[in-house]
Amino acid sequence: MATADWTVLIAYLLGTVLLGVMLGRLVKNSSDMFSAGGQSPWWASGLSAFMTMFSANTFVVWGSIAFDVGMVAVMINLMYGVAALLVGFFVAGRWKAMGIATPAEYVGLRFGAGALHFYTWAMMVLRVVGTAAALYALAKILVALMPLDPSNPLCDPETGNLSLRWAILIFGSVVVLYTMIGGLWAVLMTDVLQFIILNLAVLFAVPLALSQVGGLGGFIDAAPEGFFDLVKEEKYTVFFLAGWAAIHFFMIGAEWAFVQRFLCVPTKKDARKSTFLFGALYLVSPLLWLLPPMIYRVSNPGADAEQAYILACKSVLPIGMVGLMLAAMFSATASMVSSQLNVFSGVLTNDIYKPLAKKCTPKSLLYAGRIFTIILGAVLIVIALEIEKLGEVKNLIISITELMVVPLLAPSLWGVFSKRIGGRAVWITGLSGFILGALVRFGFGTDGWFSGMAAMASLNDWVAANANFLKTFVGVIFPVSVLAIVELCSRGVDTGWQAVADLSCAHEAESPEAAAHSNPVAAKVVAWCLVVCGLMMFSLIFVNEKDYGILAGFGVVLFVIAGTIFFAVRKARETA
Repeated sequence: MATADWTVLIAYLLGTVLLGVMLGRLVKNSSDMFSAGGQSPWWASGLSAFMTMFSANTFVVWGSIAFDVGMVAVMINLMYGVAALLVGFFVAGRWKAMGIATPAEYVGLRFGAGALHFYTWAMMVLRVVGTAAALYALAKILVALMPLDPSNPLCDPETGNLSLRWAILIFGSVVVLYTMIGGLWAVLMTDVLQFIILNLAVLFAVPLALSQVGGLGGFIDAAPEGFFDLVKEEKYTVFFLAGWAAIHFFMIGAEWAFVQRFLCVPTKKDARKSTFLFGALYLVSPLLWLLPPMIYRVSNPGADAEQAYILACKSVLPIGMVGLMLAAMFSATASMVSSQLNVFSGVLTNDIYKPLAKKCTPKSLLYAGRIFTIILGAVLIVIALEIEKLGEVKNLIISITELMVVPLLAPSLWGVFSKRIGGRAVWITGLSGFILGALVRFGFGTDGWFSGMAAMASLNDWVAANANFLKTFVGVIFPVSVLAIVELCSRGVDTGWQAVADLSCAHEAESPEAAAHSNPVAAKVVAWCLVVCGLMMFSLIFVNEKDYGILAGFGVVLFVIAGTIFFAVRKARETA
């Protein structure tokens, strides 16, 4: 990395902290901290939801699949868009209409205190460990690209690069700091900034990578046979794509980090619009940001698939832009980390601490929320630092997470529509889903529980041959079937449904949609950040002997976007 790359990366890290400090002025109470006071612009909520789907594994896992099989990777990611659009049509507005402050409040009202504690602690453990693993993966990817002078105290003497432990501490601390100070406002607005940085870096890389393989025509002609097929019958079938969309319908429709995005906007209409934006972007953007590893397959077919994305960008980006690419990778994981920190610190504050505390003022709840953010952040960083020592424990927890996501989330989403089901649906679906998932995941395979049993050999072979079908069956078909049976066996209106309905009526009477509005301050902050990024693009011209036209062009584009935001804010103020 050149000095300019380090400058860009450090400026970005400091800028995100400064952005959090500036947005901290909007945080006056716990509502501002965890739901942006219900005043987030719908476009900020939608872009934040889009970024929450990202992590460093997006570049490694999906980059690897795109390098190996081409357009199939794009099709799989398009399913996120299909799922999000369905959630926008059927679910997002319903969440906002309830009048709840947090998704955990809904669980407590709808299914009872036992289900609330089960959801809270189970999801927190699973998500914190999973997010810590993502932070570790991010740091491991980035340090390989960050050489340091051996005399630097942050240098790992064995690799000559930035120490992995220092990288985890620095990257993790930056995210915890801006999330703690700025709350959900900081999460939303840094996500917007990160969305722009990510796409800016990719937009730089794609045309430069195409120019190295003879343009778009040269890329298409030189691509391997079947590289542009939309499905692969042996593994990534149409059935797999349908199952993938179904799983993520439940995830986007019921996972707390996404539900929080539906709750932070002013109206039901805004909740739907934000989700439509999220879905529309995922119908367009996967082709854009998966092109670099696909193009790199043509120019360097023998490359390591997991390194393809990084190598593709590093081979074409001008001085300073490698630092921007690293910032984009940091952004992808930072969005996931900050979202989980904010949503679970909100749950601990409003749904666990508040009922137990004797006296709670708005300021004391705000302080409690910030303390919980620091505690969760510290735990997450410690787990990331020690993730290698966890070994099989880490893999076990991640495997359990994959098994439990839909069985845990499906009752919540079902309960949004059904008057009949109650708390027992959570326990029946969750426990039966876990048992079946554990049997499939750990019972079969070369080292499974039944691998040495001759009587189970044929079944073991069938499971191995139908792995994708079983993932869809265990992850979607089985829990939905269980809920359908519980629905048919239930009678009358559940008391939890009535409790939510009463809250929704009270909320509608107190906060009519016509009176709701979004806060324009956040949009102005983002616009000024874009101005700074544009100036940074122009400054890189002085350290590059070529590609200065591209740098100037992107600088102008950033200025235009910033100017458009300023103009929109002004028009909105005039018409208010």
